[in-house]
Formats: sequence, structure tokens, C-alpha cells
Amino acid sequence: MRLAINIDHVATLRNARGGDLPDPVEAAVICEKAGAVGIVCHLREDRRHIKDRDVELLRKKVKSKLDLEMAATPEIVRIAVDVKPDLVTLVPEKRQELTTEGGLDVAAQKDRLRTVIETFHSHEILVSLFVDPVESQVEASKDIDTDMIEIHTGEYAEAKSQRDKKNQLLRIKSMARHGKSLGLGVNAGHGLDYVNIKPIAAIREIDEVSIGHAIIVRAMFVGLEKAVKEMVRLVKGRTTT
Repeated sequence: MRLAINIDHVATLRNARGGDLPDPVEAAVICEKAGAVGIVCHLREDRRHIKDRDVELLRKKVKSKLDLEMAATPEIVRIAVDVKPDLVTLVPEKRQELTTEGGLDVAAQKDRLRTVIETFHSHEILVSLFVDPVESQVEASKDIDTDMIEIHTGEYAEAKSQRDKKNQLLRIKSMARHGKSLGLGVNAGHGLDYVNIKPIAAIREIDEVSIGHAIIVRAMFVGLEKAVKEMVRLVKGRTTT
């Protein structure tokens, strides 16, 4: 399993003071050197953390893989086509949400999303769809020719009881296997941390996980390089399932 790191929260801290530090691009370089195989950033419509200039600089500096999370809006699609990240991950986006609250309803907007996917493919940009672990959404993603899905792990991460957490984990595992059976790449992310990552890392059908907040929080106490290396070890240290 591979680890991609979301650096949005570095930009959030920078923007709190309105200056240039901490620099998310510098953070991306450290993450790559520490073992991350990809850098994720979310260019939101309101630009609350990552800015257009960040994306441009990240494209120049990132050596592994640049994954641009984005809503499928005309403005952001145009920017993505111009910047040419290695991957775009299409997510739902609400103006007032603190973080992405759930997966795309792919089944309800297949025609629109298919057109966006075709646009990116015409520019040789891979596409992932952020979806809940629901069979109809996984199958709809396959129907519109996306390259991969990213399974939303938020409900698993937020589960209060062990029973609920187990049930959510089973849903994720089932849909990861279903996605693979359909020929899709399978990633996962949202709310994952140094404790709840272990059962996810044991799911062999998941190719990659995207983690941001937990790593940046850990970095406040041990430094970014060590925080990344600790998570890399957990992600790679999976057991058979």
C-alpha cells in the first residue's frame, strides 16, 4: 500500500497569518523525501487553504505524483487542464463545510461527470472519483470510465462503537474488492490516523491511502519528516486479510 499526503492544512496555517509561512511546497518536498509517493492538495472554489499559485509551484516541485482534489466546476476544471496534475480526484464541495463530508453521488450525475472525465482523459490526466463504500456508486464510477475510485473512510473513522467500526470496515473492504473486480484502481481516505489506519492497511485491494490532518498534527510534536516516516511504516506494515 502506498501513502499520499494531503498538505492542505499547512496552507491553512499559513493563511491564518496572511504571510508566506509555513510553505506548503516546502512541506511537499519534505513529505516526498520521507517516503510519500504522492502529494494531494484541494483547490477549493473559495481558496480557503490552497491557492492557485501553490498548485502551479507544486506542479514544478513534486517529483512523485501530484493529485489535485477538486469540485467538477468549469473554473477548476480549466485550471487543472492548464496545470496538468498527474491525477485529479473529483469530490463534492460545500462552501460552509470544514472538510469534505461525503462521497460524490456519481449515480445521480453520470452524464456531467462523464463529460468532465473525457475532458481530463483528452489531456492525458488520470481521474479518481471520491465515493462512499456503496455498490451503486462504485458501479456508476466504472460506467463512466474513471480510472480509479477513492473510498470515503469518514464513517469508519468517526464510528463510536467497535461494532459500528467493524461494520464500516467490512463495507470498505467489500467495495474495495468490488472495485478491483471491475478493473478500477482503488484508493481510500478521510479521517485516517495513526491508530485507525492499521485495519485499512490490511485490505490488500486498496492501492493507496491519502492522509493529511493526522500527519500535520503529529508533525507539530515530532517534526514533519518523522511524522511521515511513522505513517509510512504503518501503511506498509499490513497483515494478510
